[in-house]
Amino acid sequence: MAVSIKMKLNERLYLRDPQETKLGQKIIKHSILMIEEMGFEEFTFKKLATEIESTEASIYRYFENKHRLLLFLLSWYWEWVKYCVELKITNIDDPKRKLKLAIETIVKSAREDDPNTDFVDEAVLHRIVVAESAKGYYTKMVDDENRQGLFLTYKALNQTLVSIIEEINPKFPYSRSLGSTLLEMAKSHVYFSEHLPSLTDIKVQNENGLEEVIKLLEAFAFGLLVSPVFEQEQRKHHASLPIAMNGH
Repeated sequence: MAVSIKMKLNERLYLRDPQETKLGQKIIKHSILMIEEMGFEEFTFKKLATEIESTEASIYRYFENKHRLLLFLLSWYWEWVKYCVELKITNIDDPKRKLKLAIETIVKSAREDDPNTDFVDEAVLHRIVVAESAKGYYTKMVDDENRQGLFLTYKALNQTLVSIIEEINPKFPYSRSLGSTLLEMAKSHVYFSEHLPSLTDIKVQNENGLEEVIKLLEAFAFGLLVSPVFEQEQRKHHASLPIAMNGH
């Protein structure tokens, strides 16, 4: 029997935590299925209410609008991925091995439905993350929502990667950029493969597709982190700085 795992999310994402009630869980479960089927633009609380045989007013008691619902779903997904990554890397001492396991976990979450979460199909939710996540933070409200902490789960997952990256190469100056780029690549190349294939060399449609994504991310990450060419360029850059800056 599946056990419901509750993710700890920013309380400003919702009016009432949907994880705590049967109706709330029903809202989450069916909103995921409906958004995946019809797209976020066509999805409405009215359609959701009809699907779950409830009322719009009941849904509005949990979320003030569908944008906040989308942010909740994205936050839930990234928190779950972070939980899975941390499980994988626990008791692993080799930081390179840690990064490989983290990349593998992030990518393979695209095909996994965790049996321990009985009201969320993570494989379907991943498809929403791939197709709709830009609508969560490429908005006019992004700065205000960031101040409210509505993107903390994504930042926390990125920080998990940053910590591993800094273990591998403490002198690498772009650890946060590399972490977020890996996260974006993990979903964008899946999307490109399925819809804009000329933008990627990955073919996710075949059974080895996700393995190709993993290899791509590993080649990108380790190519930067352990590249002698990069280190040589960094030495040249620092040597070219004015003495006052270089010496202090």
